[in-house]
Amino acid sequence: MRTSRPARVGQYTALLAYLVFLAFPFLWLVSTAFKPPRELGSLHPTWIPNDPTLANFRQAFDEQPLLHAALNSLLAALAAAVIAVLIATPMAYVVARRRTRLAKAVTGWVVVSQAFPFVLLIIPLFLVLKNLGLINSVPGLVLVYVVWALPFALWMLAGYVRAVPPELEEAAAVDGAGRVRTLVSVTAPLLAPGIVATGLFAFITAWNEFFFALVLLKTPEKQTLPVVLTHFIGAEGVADLGPLAAAAFLATLPSLVVFAIIQRRITGGMLTGAVKS
Repeated sequence: MRTSRPARVGQYTALLAYLVFLAFPFLWLVSTAFKPPRELGSLHPTWIPNDPTLANFRQAFDEQPLLHAALNSLLAALAAAVIAVLIATPMAYVVARRRTRLAKAVTGWVVVSQAFPFVLLIIPLFLVLKNLGLINSVPGLVLVYVVWALPFALWMLAGYVRAVPPELEEAAAVDGAGRVRTLVSVTAPLLAPGIVATGLFAFITAWNEFFFALVLLKTPEKQTLPVVLTHFIGAEGVADLGPLAAAAFLATLPSLVVFAIIQRRITGGMLTGAVKS
């Protein structure tokens, strides 16, 4: 069915409006990060700074240990992403290929777990980590991130496994490959886009997470970047807007860079031509 020209114009207009809606906060953040104090307090703000400056970035690094906090966030996010993918991949394979009651129960658990808010989970997680001696530690925070990311990672990868033609695994079984060998040598390479997408999801979720890090990490040298950003807000709730915008802008860059590097692998699709009819 061909779409009429007015309909296409309406679709593109709606898409453009949506993109502007998404881009506005980031563009305003970038603009604020480079504005001098007199422009930040102006009654007539402008998109492009009249006198751009790097003073906000220097002040942000002078006031708070941003590099150390960024390193903590990077270690926690990378560890959580890798562990979540390693655990979720074989689980997703079993859930997708075995039509058992256990597989259905796992799928139901995935759906139900996404409805739980952070507040309901923080108390039992805090007690478990306290008994394990992992309170106020980056490994404890990684464990929480893995638990939080695992259900959605399992759900994502199960969908990718179902998209892999079973004929490939049947051919491997005929050649004498077992389940583990088939998963490692046949299915896993075809799941590369899904594994990358799932790892990216887990990484970005852990990198941007604030609530768990705020509750579980008490020592300043162990705090992550989102928690350190709150230190730019004074006791009376007045934000040091310039340095805060500069630090927040730097905090968003890793997610943008990682996505820009691997987005082709996410959308590429490596199953084209795997099975010929």
